[in-house]
Amino acid sequence: MEEDELSISSSSSSLSVFSDISEEVAAAETPSPPPSPPGACPSPEALEAPPLSETQGVGSSSQDEEQQSTTAAPEDAESSRKQAAHLMMAELVKFLLEKYLAKEPTTHAEMLSSVFTEHQDHFPEIFSRASRCLQRVFAVDVKEVDASDHSYVLVNSLGLTYDGVASDGHSMPKNGLLVLLLFVILKEGECASEEKVWKVLSDMGLHDGVENSIFGEPRDLMTKVWVEEQYLEYRQVAASDPARYEFLWGPRAHAETTKLTVLEFVQNQY
Repeated sequence: MEEDELSISSSSSSLSVFSDISEEVAAAETPSPPPSPPGACPSPEALEAPPLSETQGVGSSSQDEEQQSTTAAPEDAESSRKQAAHLMMAELVKFLLEKYLAKEPTTHAEMLSSVFTEHQDHFPEIFSRASRCLQRVFAVDVKEVDASDHSYVLVNSLGLTYDGVASDGHSMPKNGLLVLLLFVILKEGECASEEKVWKVLSDMGLHDGVENSIFGEPRDLMTKVWVEEQYLEYRQVAASDPARYEFLWGPRAHAETTKLTVLEFVQNQY
């Protein structure tokens, strides 16, 4: 049991990436650089530093001012590199999500021309990190289908047939959260109390009654949408007074995936 609790705790603490990436994707739609929260997917640190003339004062009148400028320059350059990396990664995640929603393939050349107008030599590193974030947050895989032209398709990581995307395409895939809930249920002995589930969600920055930019209102998603789609079962604990509730796998989850697949996916991601 101690090992199981450790696994859940370790995973849930890493799940802050959900809220971090939602902020990153939203920020990609605005011209201002997104923040660099500590829990976000790591940024490449090798991005070219801006010219020192942009971060240092010109014509300092004293040696002290020159020393302060020299000390601040590396910190400013590092901050600029991280901001640029986060912005490009968020832009790439947003671009790939649009391809997933449109059920369209993409190519290396298209990604370069659409997202990487600068720093194209850092594409492999940022593409790798963006792909991993898509897996973690949305349970979406980027798969190469033709090595000759480096073309890719985006597919559901576990092959689940429902991803929570509205028919108008104006929402994001939600299976990343569903898979993690299936994982928590397994680690809790195939039946997770509602209290335990909300504890995990709280660690992720998801709260009852609070709308999330990716998942909407989490209670509605878990107790209505996924129950109606038969991925989850939500039932009252027998003889509980006051009433308490618990979550189990629904019949559709059992039909479309396996316990081993879910365990391996989550543990490989975190």
